[in-house]
Amino acid sequence: MQVWPGQAYPLGATYDGAGTNFAVFSEAADRVELCLLHDDGSETAVELRESDAFVRHAYLPGIMPGQRYGYRAHGPYEPARGLRCNSAKLLLDPYARAISGRIDWTEAVYGYPFGKPDERNDLDSAPHMMASVVVNPYFDWADDRLPRTEYHETVLYEAHVKGLTMLHPALPDELRGTYAALAHPAVIEHLTELGVTALELMPVHQFVNDHRLVDMGLNNYWGYNTIGFFAPHNTYASWGDRGEQVLEFKSAVRALHQAGIEVILDVVYNHTAEGNDLGPTLSYKGLDNASYYRLAEDPRYYMDTTGTGNSLLMRSPHVLQMIMDSLRYWVEEMHVDGFRFDLAATLARQFHEVDRLSSFFDLVQQDPVVSRVKLIAEPWDVGEGGYQVGNFPPLWTEWNGKYRDTVRDLWRGEPRTLAEFAGRLTGSSDLYQDDGRRPLASINFVTCHDGFTLHDLVAYNDKHNDANGEGNRDGESHNRSWNCGAEGDTDDPEVLDLRARQMRNFVATLMLSQGVPMLSHGDEFARTQGGNNNAYCQDNEVAWLRWADADAPPEPFLEFTRAMVRLRREHPVFRRRRFFHGRPVEGTHDELSDIAWFTPEGEEMTQRDWGAAQASALSVFLNGNAISEPGARGERILDDSFLLLFNASPEELEFVVPVDHGRQWQAVVDTALPTGLPPSDGEKVQAGDRLMLAARSLTVLRRPA
Repeated sequence: MQVWPGQAYPLGATYDGAGTNFAVFSEAADRVELCLLHDDGSETAVELRESDAFVRHAYLPGIMPGQRYGYRAHGPYEPARGLRCNSAKLLLDPYARAISGRIDWTEAVYGYPFGKPDERNDLDSAPHMMASVVVNPYFDWADDRLPRTEYHETVLYEAHVKGLTMLHPALPDELRGTYAALAHPAVIEHLTELGVTALELMPVHQFVNDHRLVDMGLNNYWGYNTIGFFAPHNTYASWGDRGEQVLEFKSAVRALHQAGIEVILDVVYNHTAEGNDLGPTLSYKGLDNASYYRLAEDPRYYMDTTGTGNSLLMRSPHVLQMIMDSLRYWVEEMHVDGFRFDLAATLARQFHEVDRLSSFFDLVQQDPVVSRVKLIAEPWDVGEGGYQVGNFPPLWTEWNGKYRDTVRDLWRGEPRTLAEFAGRLTGSSDLYQDDGRRPLASINFVTCHDGFTLHDLVAYNDKHNDANGEGNRDGESHNRSWNCGAEGDTDDPEVLDLRARQMRNFVATLMLSQGVPMLSHGDEFARTQGGNNNAYCQDNEVAWLRWADADAPPEPFLEFTRAMVRLRREHPVFRRRRFFHGRPVEGTHDELSDIAWFTPEGEEMTQRDWGAAQASALSVFLNGNAISEPGARGERILDDSFLLLFNASPEELEFVVPVDHGRQWQAVVDTALPTGLPPSDGEKVQAGDRLMLAARSLTVLRRPA
């Protein structure tokens, strides 16, 4: 076999049409072997003799796409010094563009004999390991263009590749649960009819099923257990895992883009699947443990701010390079439109504390590729000082956990909620205005993959996670949920009516709020997980979306959700790019303020009204004539004006329509109705009229511009 010196960059396996260049970083190893794996179980070892700045490299003519390979790192196994090289372990390439197979959990994949972590385990792991794969980078993108939907026009839809598509009745069996299913016309039609502009996919980086879950007969369904930051997860491919998963993912992105839908990836750069000191040796540990991981004062152990056993070392130039290379790869080669960063506070821990000026944010800010796509932070981790909502740099948007909590509290009847609710409804200026950000920095959500579904939020007071095998100890215990009078399934029509009304309240509030709304997949169908609020290991019908019969008429709640998304899309007053001023806007010739707050009696709210412990109702006037930002062509934006009437109290209340903010109004939303939508030719409402709002309901009145 011919072996040429090759190049140290790019890292990974790079096919050029005639052969493949291999490059891998390891400062800890004395020498590194490239192992070409054959279908009969044998391997050919090639020592990487060339080294530049600890990057070992070689070029092998004739090595084609589909070739499986791995590395063996020869060097010291001294956990007390943070060194875990072990040539008996076949290691995945950290830059592998595809990964084949699965892990067969035996003692061989661990770097140490069971029960003796300070000793080296010399069992060969190759027969039990996944393998890296050389891929063909060439793909016909045709005329694919990134939609580049602006944030103020964005509606996010968080979804799981398998959970979204596994039970869709219109999909062929062989496509269900795969990337190809995302590209199927039936799935895309649902997303476009719903009004979704961006599909936020739960992890599709190659991940590993935990040994513990496999032993219990479960799977790591969510996928927050990454082992390959460049490789699409192989079991989501319908027709092979030797590079086919790359082509299939690209095809899905291309189809979604053709429908105007962006693709955003939920990425897990805070830890890897190798776990703590008792975890397996799959890649990074064996190549250079101390360069990849944040080690404790005793280097046998790992610092863990993620709750998973380890944290990547965010001050290591090699970790930072890997993350930035990965992000650019997914944008440039896979054409994705942005990222949601799991436990993003860990990425800011350059040393111990969270630092918004850390090297990672500096690199993102100046990067000409990554800085141009959507960057969404989950702004917390489990370490000290990890809750950082509102503290990320100006380029970033954030999952707003305070929005979720406040909206849940209002509608379940918690006291002293009204003032904070007003702030969340108007874009959370207390979190984002002081650092130059705008309402669109707030990703608003009521539910997501983690926690109750929307249906379960109004059907359960307590979590029911026994199927997870942890004695119902896992998952959040304080869910800010309310079962409306009965725990779980019930035939009580009053309870069912209230639950349906509460779901309409949540979706309506979400779509009427300033910021960027995010729906969780299946909530539009009132999807239930039977009260399981931590379905991370439920790769089954507990977590999969059960679609309605294609021949049946749309469910009323699905129609209501579509209508609320449409109302938001058609009216820029609900998706402002700047915060309200609370006064008339200069140059508009409108003496009314851009926003005004009223008691149910139609009087302007006072400090006493805001501070009342049991206050749970108010009206909000949104002035469509006073949108201060210009339109796309520089013209001033004009819109209809709206009056939002919120009654979160347990009793029906009478609301007075303010007399000075419009003479005549038309009801366009009433969540007390079974459909949530009043007839378009319904009775007009006059200034000064008195309206009765049902308990726990909201009404939206529209005044034409």
